[in-house]
Amino acid sequence: MIFSAAAVLGVAAFLMFQVLGDTMVFFYTPSEIAAKTLKPGQRIRLGGMVAAGTWNKGDGIHQDFVLTDTIKTTKVNYSGAVPDLFREGQGAVAEGVMQADGTFLADSVLAKHDEKYMPKELASSLKAKGVKLGKTADQ
Repeated sequence: MIFSAAAVLGVAAFLMFQVLGDTMVFFYTPSEIAAKTLKPGQRIRLGGMVAAGTWNKGDGIHQDFVLTDTIKTTKVNYSGAVPDLFREGQGAVAEGVMQADGTFLADSVLAKHDEKYMPKELASSLKAKGVKLGKTADQ
């Protein structure tokens, strides 16, 4: 009876992880992306600072920019309106998929909501790389 219960729990846990694995979105910085091999089409969140001089506003709908963690950079292509607070030199998080050519195709872009706030994950990653920051989500 104990063996049967353990088997049922094992199958339930396996099925739960299969379902969650398809919907989980991981957070990476450009340096982490460079160090890992991501499958093209794998859904992730990419966070960093919008590099100065890289935001090409295009026609207002199709735009591209570069996110950096001061060590590595990743080019981001995005179709849509960016938040009002999105600008160069500010923190941003883009959600989408990596392309085979190393470009990140974003379907959503988030910008920090005031000049001192930054998502906790992004702040932790940047601090670990020696970047001095203001207030974060956990302060």
